[in-house]
Amino acid sequence: MAHAVTRLPDAQLSPMLAAYEAAVRERRRHSFIAAAVVLVCIALAAWMGEVKPGVLFANAGRLTSYFASIVPTLRWDALGADLAEWYWNLDHWLKLLLDTILIAYLGTLIGAIGAFFLCFLACANLVRSPFIRLAARRYLEFCRTVPELVFALLFVVAFGLGPMPGVLALAIHTMGALGKLFAEVVENIDMKPVEGAIAAGASWPKMVRFAVVPQVTSNFASYGLLRFEINVREASIMGFVGAGGIGQDLVEAIRKFYYSDVSAILLLIIAAVMIIDLVTEQIRHRLLGVGGHR
Repeated sequence: MAHAVTRLPDAQLSPMLAAYEAAVRERRRHSFIAAAVVLVCIALAAWMGEVKPGVLFANAGRLTSYFASIVPTLRWDALGADLAEWYWNLDHWLKLLLDTILIAYLGTLIGAIGAFFLCFLACANLVRSPFIRLAARRYLEFCRTVPELVFALLFVVAFGLGPMPGVLALAIHTMGALGKLFAEVVENIDMKPVEGAIAAGASWPKMVRFAVVPQVTSNFASYGLLRFEINVREASIMGFVGAGGIGQDLVEAIRKFYYSDVSAILLLIIAAVMIIDLVTEQIRHRLLGVGGHR
């Protein structure tokens, strides 16, 4: 079916086209100014941070040659013997890798428990006292602002070498990071159950227990699993400062130029993180109910 298109008279069409072209030019001008500002900011940041692209390009070959040197020579006709020689210390490395996962697990669990109890105090829709909210938010900021390695160094000085400093460092940082995410989830809940619980005379803890927690449990669990993935990676480098895990053997291999050991340990860490990522991703999708849409 044919449709008739009405053409406006030139006297009416010309001003509209001119206004459209002027709007396009104005938008392009704004985009150009924004891009120029971003480029200037990048250049200033690189200059102040002493980031030198020339040094990067001049030494890029050294990085690739290092990665080439840590890859062992594998012969197809003697593949079994070469793999056995490559992973000569597999039992010990697997034990350290298990220690790393346990450090991440304990750090995540302790941090998530702390974040769970603190997040409700930081929510504007649940706590009327600005002092309590301010104190809870600032404490969570402090926990997540200090890097895990700094906490680990402090705890190594206080408690000595071993997994305990790593667990404590991850727990504190996890508490701060998850506390912020949990609080944002709570501040976006449906307030009708909360108002109903208050109208029925429920105390503040009972209101949180029966009106808030049921709405946020799946999101809390999802964020907790995501944090566990992150903590497994973070726990892998805790050994660099003596806080336990497979990082201790990794940094020793790097310092002593045990090239094949470096690649063997790195591959074990990558494989473990990938497996944990895949498993926790499936669990998180099921908790959030998005598995059927993928």
